Amino acid sequence: MKTFSIAIHGGAGTLVKGLMTQELEEKYKSILRLALNKGYDALESGRTATDAVEIAVKVLEDSPLFNAGKGSVFTAEGTHEMDASIMDGKTLNAGAVSGVKHIKNPIDLAISIMNDSPHVMLSGEGAEEFAREQGFEMTDPSYFFTKKRMQSLQKIKDIELRKQHKSLSFEDPFMKNSKFGTVGCVALDKNGNLAAGTSTGGMTNKRWNRIGDAPIIGAGTYANNSTCAVSSTGWGEFFIRAMVAYDISAMMEYKGITLKEAAKIVIQQKVPDLGGDGGIVAIDKDGNIAMEFNTAGMYRAHMNAKGELIVKIYKDE
Repeated sequence: MKTFSIAIHGGAGTLVKGLMTQELEEKYKSILRLALNKGYDALESGRTATDAVEIAVKVLEDSPLFNAGKGSVFTAEGTHEMDASIMDGKTLNAGAVSGVKHIKNPIDLAISIMNDSPHVMLSGEGAEEFAREQGFEMTDPSYFFTKKRMQSLQKIKDIELRKQHKSLSFEDPFMKNSKFGTVGCVALDKNGNLAAGTSTGGMTNKRWNRIGDAPIIGAGTYANNSTCAVSSTGWGEFFIRAMVAYDISAMMEYKGITLKEAAKIVIQQKVPDLGGDGGIVAIDKDGNIAMEFNTAGMYRAHMNAKGELIVKIYKDE
């Protein structure tokens, strides 16, 4: 039997058991299972790793539970600016999009940029102009409205108001304790090809068209058939500085260490030493999985060729 495998994440953050109801916990696990099963079925039927990543990420983008697509957080202006990226480990081809406001599934646009344009990353209005040329239907911004995300924005704005309009520091307990809901997927297909994809709504109350690590190849997403595929989730500013996804691959390539060893060094040492937190899901060319994070929890799930499904949220599971 040819080895194939898939892993997904729905964000890392302050996920402490008991803070959410059993019912909500099961909702998260249910969507993670659905996304994983759909991606797995694609791999089992012989489709590519890129196909599986796209399929799984779209399920998560379509859920209001995660900070991507439908559940994207609000900017300071009360709008949505979404980012996504994809990378093919066989060709090292990649596509990324940032700051789009009318794209239902940003991962689809990232794939179109990879396949149908001479570029790697497009942003904002230019990205949406390209999307229209490719036949994408523009989605009304009202689709992305969720009460939960609006309440999160209002809470931050209320705190800022009490602090006399000072911008809320990333070190503020409320900001530190916000759950990061970025979604991502990594896959190994039956032909031995790897792929990784990541999608996010960014950071609540973000200003000035801020862009995190999710759409940046090498930081939020990386795939190379000779090493591994990685999708990141966490405090983007630090994941960009550490080039987290590529660093894991490079350590495997140049130091000859395992995926788990490389992931542990980057996530448990390098990122915290800079002051950041978060996690990754990754898969190597042999189908080994790493799900490393330095927060209290990370929505995560994986399945191997035998169909063994594992879904977890908290650190101590």
